[in-house]
Amino acid sequence: MTQKQVYSVLAQHDGFELRSYADCVLVQVVQRGDFMTAGNRGFSPLFSFISGNNSQRQKIAMTAPVIQESLGPSEHIISFVMPADFKAHETPAPLGSSMKVTAVPAHLAAARSFRGSWNASRFQAEGAALLAAVAATGLQINGNLYWSRFDPPFKPGFLRHNEVLIDLKK
Repeated sequence: MTQKQVYSVLAQHDGFELRSYADCVLVQVVQRGDFMTAGNRGFSPLFSFISGNNSQRQKIAMTAPVIQESLGPSEHIISFVMPADFKAHETPAPLGSSMKVTAVPAHLAAARSFRGSWNASRFQAEGAALLAAVAATGLQINGNLYWSRFDPPFKPGFLRHNEVLIDLKK
C-alpha cells in the first residue's frame, strides 16, 4: 500500500477539513507551461529521482500525494512527498540543478477533497470553493492554493481522489 502524507483532522467545516500536517520532506521541481503540461512534465524527473537517479542511487518508495502549486499561469512547483521517516539532511541529493529537497515544517491546512479527472478548470473551481469556505470561517490563509493528486493517470477519472489545499496561519 502506498504511504500517504501524515496529518490529523482537527475539525470538519462546511466545504473543507481543517488538518494538522506533520513535518515532511518534499523533492520538488519547477516546470514552465500550462497547469496540465507542467504537472505531467514534472512527474518524470521526480519519478526518476525515487527510482534511484539520485546522489546515493537509492530507490525510494512512491508516496501520495503528488503536489502541484502554481506560482503563476505558466510556472508550477511539482512535489513528491518523501516517506515519513525521511529527514531533509538524510535525503539523497537530486542529480542536476532542476530539483531540490525541501523540509516542510508542521503546519495547518484547509483541505477540500473531490473526485474526478484532472484538469485546470476543475482545480480552479474547487480552489475557489475552498477559498470561499475558508473565508466564511474567518480562518487566515498563509500562501497559495496547491493541489494533491492521489491516483495514477490510468485509474478511471470517476475513481480518482484529489484535493485542493491552502495553508493557514496558526
